[in-house]
Amino acid sequence: MTRYLLRRSAFLVVSLVLAMVVLFVLLRLLPGDPSNALLSVNATPEQIAAAQEQVGSNLPLWQQFTAWFGDMITLNLGTSFISSLPVGPEIMARLAVTIPLTLISFGLALVLSLIVGFIAAWKARTWYGSALSALSQLGVAVPAFWVGILLVSVFSVNLRLFPSGGFPRDDWADPADALHSLALPVITITIVMTASLSRYVRSATLDVLGSDYIRNARALGSPFRSAMWRHGLRNGSVPVISILGIELATTFLGAIVVESVFSLPGLGSMLLKAIAQHDYANIQGILLVSTFAVLIIGFVADIVQRLVDPRLRTSVAVS
Repeated sequence: MTRYLLRRSAFLVVSLVLAMVVLFVLLRLLPGDPSNALLSVNATPEQIAAAQEQVGSNLPLWQQFTAWFGDMITLNLGTSFISSLPVGPEIMARLAVTIPLTLISFGLALVLSLIVGFIAAWKARTWYGSALSALSQLGVAVPAFWVGILLVSVFSVNLRLFPSGGFPRDDWADPADALHSLALPVITITIVMTASLSRYVRSATLDVLGSDYIRNARALGSPFRSAMWRHGLRNGSVPVISILGIELATTFLGAIVVESVFSLPGLGSMLLKAIAQHDYANIQGILLVSTFAVLIIGFVADIVQRLVDPRLRTSVAVS
């Protein structure tokens, strides 16, 4: 296990470095110059040269990357071209909205998907088991932003139960007010994620229900609940855990999209504003933090999967 941890950690570092290289190159391939964010339409050549020198775009690409990579190693995400504010503190402030939105939505979706997926598998031959499966398939096909717009129309415009968007100016000083503002975004993400996760839970449960060890346990006199708890839970959780990492990363990225629908001051609105203003420093910082979060989630999911399944630890030890 120790050898695997070292190998997996090295792979994480290499993946992050490659992501930084790809991110830097792709942004530089876009048309236009980063200095355009500081210039007016009728800028003179002297003003253009001064702006390019200010943002460093007059330097060769390898020098730009070296300087940027050095800043990233020291956790310096740079300074916004537009506001002249440090990118790092601004991202941390925005994460105070994005992270709670992601974790609350994912937690609710996980609980609901375990219930829905198990019932859909256990009662697969009944009409409501088939209905749950059909609803999960439909939920996967529905875009998250469309669900958000529909919820706003029903619960904000018609029923006036929740605000249609925005977030308290004092952030989490009043947790109840903040949670009230996040209600519709959380419900939006939860619906979409529950539909996706429940399909995997249903598939894993069907495999467990049809397995030999469950039949043998029942033949030896174990009640269904005891057989599922002692033998089915661990075996069924292994494939689901690997999916949970992907779904959590998807929830994080989906939260950034949903934030734009509900005008939340999270990473989503910051990213859209940075793209509109061609603020490369903010764009690079947000995408780098998002990429790092996705890689960390995948790393943790792999470790948890091997802790749950001893067969994976044995295969790692043998290799």
